[in-house]
Amino acid sequence: MQRLLACLLATVIAVPALAQDRATPRLGPVSPPAAQPPSPVQKPTVEADISTRSLEVTTGFTGHEIIVFGAVDNSQAPQEHGGYYDVVVVVEGTPFPVVVRKKSDVAGVWINTSSVTFASVPSYYAIASTRPIEEIAGPPVLERHAIGFQHIKMTPAAGSRGILKDYELAAYRTAVIRLKKAQNLYVIQPKDGVTFTGRSLFRSTIALPANVPVGPLVARTYLFRNGEVISAHIARVTLQRAGIERLVHNFAFVYSMSYGLIAVLIAVASGLLASAYFRRQPA
Repeated sequence: MQRLLACLLATVIAVPALAQDRATPRLGPVSPPAAQPPSPVQKPTVEADISTRSLEVTTGFTGHEIIVFGAVDNSQAPQEHGGYYDVVVVVEGTPFPVVVRKKSDVAGVWINTSSVTFASVPSYYAIASTRPIEEIAGPPVLERHAIGFQHIKMTPAAGSRGILKDYELAAYRTAVIRLKKAQNLYVIQPKDGVTFTGRSLFRSTIALPANVPVGPLVARTYLFRNGEVISAHIARVTLQRAGIERLVHNFAFVYSMSYGLIAVLIAVASGLLASAYFRRQPA
């Protein structure tokens, strides 16, 4: 009985002490909440696409316009400032070998005296940009990304590298560019070839001439800021023959001997028919 009373008395005394301990605030500095790490600033990137991915070239092909459009993701440009970024669009055709010949006056007759073979020359090259490319970046940057006529990658054949000097190769390169420009295969779009709509959307129109070589085209879109490329995107367009032109082309390459014989027979038959027709005409 005495033990039971002692336990009850100890319980009564301990309860107020526990309540007092809970009510007493703890002294000392309170640790601040952990600071959240700042969110990283995402780098602006360019995304682009083409209005058409496949284009058929027939006998009635007179040219076509392709539209390159896109947007700058994570754009940091203010709404009211349209010159924050620069965009350059380069459309390049399939490279082919090109032979450039030089004519000289020999005894009053102009004849071919020398030639250079470039193993790889773009068959088509078009540039569109928000500003002239010379104002967007310097020559080292343009050279690194092959932007501009002077920076097109023309690889001379192995036999021409050790024969000609650098200034002579430069003269042949200039001749290739001049001839391609005369054929409307190397073009620079006029001012504002690429236009922005708002902060990030842009578009450009590239005109393909009727004599554009058939084959894949590569559209390279570059995003510039302060004279440097900060992002790039590549899209592709396929130019393929269709209709009767495709049949004749395939027949000429697959059955070249038969194609040559048929061409000779058609030419002979046309000559005989023309001769017979004009022979019957009254004098």
